[in-house]
Parts: sequence; C-alpha cells; structure tokens
Amino acid sequence: MKFTMLFIGLLGLFIAPGFAEYNINVNDNNNVAGSGQQSVSINNEHNVANVDYNNGWDSWNSLWDYENGFAATRLFAKKSCIVHKMNNEVMPSLQALDALVKEKKLQAEGPGGLPPKALRYSINSNPVDDLNKFGQNIVGMCQGLPTYLAEEIPGSQVPFFSEKCYDANILWILNISFCGSKVQN
Repeated sequence: MKFTMLFIGLLGLFIAPGFAEYNINVNDNNNVAGSGQQSVSINNEHNVANVDYNNGWDSWNSLWDYENGFAATRLFAKKSCIVHKMNNEVMPSLQALDALVKEKKLQAEGPGGLPPKALRYSINSNPVDDLNKFGQNIVGMCQGLPTYLAEEIPGSQVPFFSEKCYDANILWILNISFCGSKVQN
C-alpha cells in the first residue's frame, strides 16, 4: 500500500507540469524608437494576453480578454482606461500571438518585413458606469479609474480623422490609436 501511494505521488509529480497553465513571455528590448520596453504575457488557461509598455510616464498596459471579446488599455499618463471590442479580423488569435511575435521580431531584425496592421478608435467622452459587462479581468485592471468606451473607426475614414490620438503600438504586430478629447493634454 505504501509503495502504491509513493508510486502515485511520483507519477503525479512528473505528470503535473503537463497540465500546468501555459504562459508565454516575449520581451522587446529593441523597440523602433529605442526607448521603453514591451513585454507580452499570454495566459492560455484564462484566454488573456497582457501587453506592457514601460517607458516612464508614457507607459501603458493593455489586456486582451479573448473569452469576453473586449480589450482594455490603461494609460498611466492619463490615469484612465479605454475599453473596446476586439476586432478578430485584425487582432491575432491567442494561439497565433506567440508565433507571430517571434516571426515579426525576426523580420524586424532582418531586411524588409510586412508593416503592422492598424486600428483606430474614437473614445466616447462619457465614462463607463458598469465595468462588469466587460468581464472580471478588465474590472480588475480598470476598477477605480475613469474608464471610457472606444469604437473602431472604419478604415476608409482613418486618414480624414482630425482629433489628437494616443498610440499604443504592440511590438511589430499591431498599431492601435485612441483618438478623442480624453487623450488630449
């Protein structure tokens, strides 16, 4: 009986890492502008990707909640959060994000490479009154901060948009711009 318990314990010790949550961390120390650092963390168990851009007061954090279909970006300089619906046609899937980051990094270090995809959002000036409709992950990130909903500006109208925008570029993958009075100084 003791041997059986010892065997089951050892078997569990060797099998457990196979069932553990899978996180991917990719760091970018060589951003195009040469300032700041980005990191991407993926939690497959909770269907969430977290992108951090650390550059002093210009830092931001973006959380992509694939389960609920919403993303939120916390702008530290503005002391606010912006929530938007994820565009699945432009934003990479959670499964593709790791390979895409590694592929783009190699392209950026070598000659050429495709330009990143772009999304532009218009920020609603009215604060969100109930964060719960966006899921617990976004509640955890934006709770206690003024939070605004942003709507995607269709691609054909992007060049003609005249408001000031705040850019949150995700490595070499995606350029996101948040436009409106809530990002102006």
